Amino acid sequence: MAEPCLLSVRGISKTFPGVKALEEVDFDLAAGEVHALLGENGAGKSTLVKILTGIHRKDAGSIAIGGVETEITDSADARRKGIAAIHQEFALSPHLDAGTNIFLGRIPNHLFFLANRRRIYRESQEILDRLATGIDARTRVADLGVGKRQMVEIAKALSMNTRMLIMDEPTSALSSEECRHLFKIIAELKGQGIGIIYISHKLDEIHRICDRISVMRDGRKVSTREAGNITVAEIIRQMVGREIGEQFYKGEVERGEPVLEARRLSDRTFLRDISFSVRRGEILGLAGLVGAGRTETARCLFGVSPLASGDILVNGRKVDIRSPRDAVANGIVMLSEDRKGSGLFLPQSLNFNITIAALNAARSRREYFRFGCLDSANQRRRTREYSERLRIKTPSIDQSMRNLSGGNQQKSILAKWLLLNPGVVIFDEPTRGIDVGAKQEIYRLMEQLLSKGMAIIMISSELPEILALSDRILVLSRGRAAGVLERGEATQEKIMTLAVK
Repeated sequence: MAEPCLLSVRGISKTFPGVKALEEVDFDLAAGEVHALLGENGAGKSTLVKILTGIHRKDAGSIAIGGVETEITDSADARRKGIAAIHQEFALSPHLDAGTNIFLGRIPNHLFFLANRRRIYRESQEILDRLATGIDARTRVADLGVGKRQMVEIAKALSMNTRMLIMDEPTSALSSEECRHLFKIIAELKGQGIGIIYISHKLDEIHRICDRISVMRDGRKVSTREAGNITVAEIIRQMVGREIGEQFYKGEVERGEPVLEARRLSDRTFLRDISFSVRRGEILGLAGLVGAGRTETARCLFGVSPLASGDILVNGRKVDIRSPRDAVANGIVMLSEDRKGSGLFLPQSLNFNITIAALNAARSRREYFRFGCLDSANQRRRTREYSERLRIKTPSIDQSMRNLSGGNQQKSILAKWLLLNPGVVIFDEPTRGIDVGAKQEIYRLMEQLLSKGMAIIMISSELPEILALSDRILVLSRGRAAGVLERGEATQEKIMTLAVK
């Protein structure tokens, strides 16, 4: 392990109402080290990170930086002490340029403002060039892809003389090439003596870039090991507290007639003449490179993006879908890849989030309203029923959604849609940012939906997941359908060959 020790955490504990989030956790970070922090959603990783970044105050324990014991009072104090975090949801203002974002909150506002602006662009460009990002500091963040936005976040952290950088699921939305560039940047930061806490559910990349691995479970640290001295199987066993067999599994379910058909779909900007069908009891996988049109296709089916031409048929009948309300009325629901941004009301309770769609759907309103008044007892009964059915872990159905883990948030969105008894469920990146155990729960639930005669359209950037779960795979390339592969003939090589057509 590299020396000296940048960060030393001893006996950290934190309790929330009804939940023991952390219990006597120890953790160290050395200069020039990448230290992986692993665990299932709800293991306590996020709580520890929030304590280190000043969002939460610890209940007990000590924190030492550079060997000196200290208190982290708030986010600004954490930054002053050299701690910065890059979260899954970037803290950037999309309508401002990259340079302004890098120095946002630290831009002087006085008579020499214009001179300071020139200095901001000069200094931010120097950092962006040092990272070999290829980004012009005057480029608007909204015009940058996910990988480039992440580079802006890293540049922002470096501009604050960061000594400890926390990366939370940094590769969850990156292409293979963007991942390679990120790993190169991480190696350079290590060489500069910066310590990195690396959180990821992609266990295959952990051994590639990390020096040590700490595993957490149920608010406690299970172990800390040198990365070369622990296997992926051991990591998973420590994370979940049990043996995990085959990670991807799909049993055989009898397929029925087509539930949904798309005929020559085109949108107003990118998609061209996309046709496919999906049958009852079937998973149709949508594969392709980043930007191939997978999410755009799903958004057209769900009425988020307008069609320019083409037809959508449900159970053989042509339907007009111009909004999500139209889609839901025709039995089509969608779990967005951005569950926090477009799938949940984070400040609201689990009870509110699970039932909100049913309360607003014309076909189910009579179940929840009597004489114009909400039947709250029935509402809560249905929430409890689906929470138990989907094994949502929560101390109460009145718990705020922001306090649930990623896997439980994903299951909550699914519960919301299942209350409407849909015929087609669209999963867009269903397991992004959730742990191994939660992934298996999602797979189990998908299989249950198929056994009830529903059809599933699944978008995933993980080819092993697509290959293992799909009955057929529609490969998209540059906004067009490049080909369809049956389960028995599909391989990663065939998918990639079609994806680059």
